[in-house]
Amino acid sequence: VHLVESGGGLVQSGGSQRLSCAASGFTFSASGMAWVRQAPGQEVRLVSCITSDGSAWYLESVKGRFTISRDNAMNTLYLQMDSLKTEDTATYYCTTSPRCYLGQYLYDWKSRGQGTQVTVSP
Repeated sequence: VHLVESGGGLVQSGGSQRLSCAASGFTFSASGMAWVRQAPGQEVRLVSCITSDGSAWYLESVKGRFTISRDNAMNTLYLQMDSLKTEDTATYYCTTSPRCYLGQYLYDWKSRGQGTQVTVSP
């Protein structure tokens, strides 16, 4: 599994950013995928996951603001982030997701890429 995140940076509160994750080394189209984030001094949190057929789950605090999507032809995962808040500041990682349905929403931390930093200024 090889995952490469991109698209982070500095954005003002209320702004938007789109993260991308290029995947290789496994059958992307058959794999659940996830975005997780870690702020300094805080635990890793699952932000969103998506099944191979496109069903998605979101952390309550990002519902209605973030949209996860995937392009199986391009082996790429996306996270569109709108109405960003300062509390969204974190390093965002793309991972595989062994399960993302029926009340179980999991990610594989070992599969993560190098991460991309998102900083939301007031």
